[in-house]
This record gives sequence, structure tokens and C-alpha cells, in this order.
Amino acid sequence: MEINQERLRVLVVDDSPLFREGLSNLLGNRPDIEVVGEASNGYEALEKAREIMPDVILMDIIMPECDGLEATRMIKGEMPHIKVVMLTVSESEENLFQAIKLGAQGYLLKSVEAKELFQVLRGLSQGESYVAPGIAAKILREFADPGYVTDRLSPREKDVLELVVQGLTNKEISHSLGIADSTVKNHLSNITEKLHVRNRVEAAIRYLQNKRP
Repeated sequence: MEINQERLRVLVVDDSPLFREGLSNLLGNRPDIEVVGEASNGYEALEKAREIMPDVILMDIIMPECDGLEATRMIKGEMPHIKVVMLTVSESEENLFQAIKLGAQGYLLKSVEAKELFQVLRGLSQGESYVAPGIAAKILREFADPGYVTDRLSPREKDVLELVVQGLTNKEISHSLGIADSTVKNHLSNITEKLHVRNRVEAAIRYLQNKRP
């Protein structure tokens, strides 16, 4: 589901009041973003999500009472249309894979620059997902077993997925391959269907996990 509203409605979830305030102020200065609420733990996030139905939730992982992974499970189970992006200090592969398995559309480290954060949020509005480059490199190392999943993909779909693995956006893939943005989206839709995954991040992981040497 793509976000069609002019202003992206964001819920900020973090147990640090200072971090929440700083992030909310940063986002609030953007004309295309509206911070519609804050929460300090997973239970509050679930309640706020039910109440205000944000487009995107920026979710910390390590929080008291209810962590961000459990909150993501509950929110995506009840309101799957809400996009969740983990914004955390954790570089744990286990947390990353669990977050993606639970339906998160992105995984960012708190060291992310503001410009990159804004780019990720804009990408979400186009139906894209995102994993921080440093974390993506860990996926590359973790999943390198040979297999046969790639046999299901056409040569062009493999080209697109190779660029997704490199971290390119739809627009960058379009420019690199000399095809329209809509064609990239169609290829990604076919790829996710063929690989039986929910988004481009899962597709990249499945591709790397089963790619022939």
C-alpha cells in the first residue's frame, strides 16, 4: 500500500523524552511531514496507532515494558497498512531479521543523518523499504548459500534485484537500467510474488540466501 497523502503523518516511539523531542522537532520542520504523536514504549505505541492511524511509525527497539519488536508484531497484525521503520542503536542481525519478519519496512541506526532519514521517508511514500547500508552489508555476509530461487526470475528481474541489493532506490534503478519508474515497480511486484515475500528487503535477503555461486 502506497501513501498518497501530501503530508506524511508520523508517530515517534522511543523511551528517551529528549530523543523524541529532538526527532519530532526535526521532522516537524519539514513541510511534507507531520508528527501526529509520540509514545514511550510498545504498549503506548499500539494505543496511539489505534487512536491516530499514522502513515509511518519510527520505532525504537530497546524500550521498557514492551519493546519495539513486540509492538511491531501487534501493530502490523492489527493494522498492516501502517508502515513501521525501526530506528535503533542495535546492529544485531537477530533484531534486524526479526523486525523484517514481523513486517517492518525499514531498519535504520540512530546515527543516520537527517538527509538520509528524509530520503527513507520519501521512499516509503512510493512503497519502498530500506535497510541501513552497514546492516545490509551484514546480510550480504550472512546469506550466501547457493540455491535455486533465482531460477524463477527473468534476467531483467535479476538485474533489478541486484541493484536493490546494492541499496539503490526505484528512481536510481530506473536510471541505471534505462527503464521507467513504473516498470521498476512492476518488476518488483513480480519479484515479491515469485519469491513469496512481502517487500524488497525480504526479496533481497531471499535472493542472497539462494543465489547460485
